[in-house]
Amino acid sequence: MAVNAERVARGLDALRTAVSQALLDGLLPGPGQGLSPALATSGATPAVPHRSLLGLLTEARADDDARLAGSPGSPGGAYGDADLATSSEDDAADRERLIALVELARQGDSDAFGLLYDHYQASVYRFLFYRTRSSALAEDLTSETFFRALRSMQGFRWQGKDFGAWLMTIARNLATDHFKAGRTRLELTTEDMGQHDDATEGPEPTVLAGLTNEILLKALTELPDEQRDCLVMRFLQGMSIAETAAVLGRSDGAVKQLQLRGVRNLAKLMPEGLR
Repeated sequence: MAVNAERVARGLDALRTAVSQALLDGLLPGPGQGLSPALATSGATPAVPHRSLLGLLTEARADDDARLAGSPGSPGGAYGDADLATSSEDDAADRERLIALVELARQGDSDAFGLLYDHYQASVYRFLFYRTRSSALAEDLTSETFFRALRSMQGFRWQGKDFGAWLMTIARNLATDHFKAGRTRLELTTEDMGQHDDATEGPEPTVLAGLTNEILLKALTELPDEQRDCLVMRFLQGMSIAETAAVLGRSDGAVKQLQLRGVRNLAKLMPEGLR
């Protein structure tokens, strides 16, 4: 789930293309239309603030006297769920490595958890940044996500979904709880978006030229939570239908419908001059 700046741009371009198509279709595309057939693989925000893993480990152990203890038996054997272990990485070696790290981490290996932290932190932060549009809040919620994951590692069970999807579920729940609690208002800032201001030429250059990232991301925050999270995960995180469904607790078909509704509603939120 780690991504780079080039894939960030592709994710934003894909979302702009889908929205522009919805605008050109009059917001009422026919079956199978209005969505880019090949979604970009992933997206990101600016450089990710990094909080020391050692700090997370220290906090967890200071807050909880019960340190992560190893379970008897071979990795996965004590849990009886090794056959459900999975990873969304494209490379087979990477899949095996991450699954092995999860097995070690839930037995109390802090070094293994540290490697998982390094691998997934950027993706979790990016999701939270697009969810909140605040780098400070995204950083805090990212730290809390891994803090909770660390505390819950012994309770983690493979359920046929990627470990990253489990982390994303924690992150999404934290963001939802944060706003429900009224601790802050959803910010419509444009912080850190300067490097993404250039529009990219596509099949509909006139429309695309008006869909700057700033406008698009502001409109994204106005969508219903589930639609926004779906679009962020699908376009900007590059998560698959199945991975997104696992985080949202929906079927694959429901995620496809959420994506379609989200793109159409995003198009409706565009300024009048772009309609």
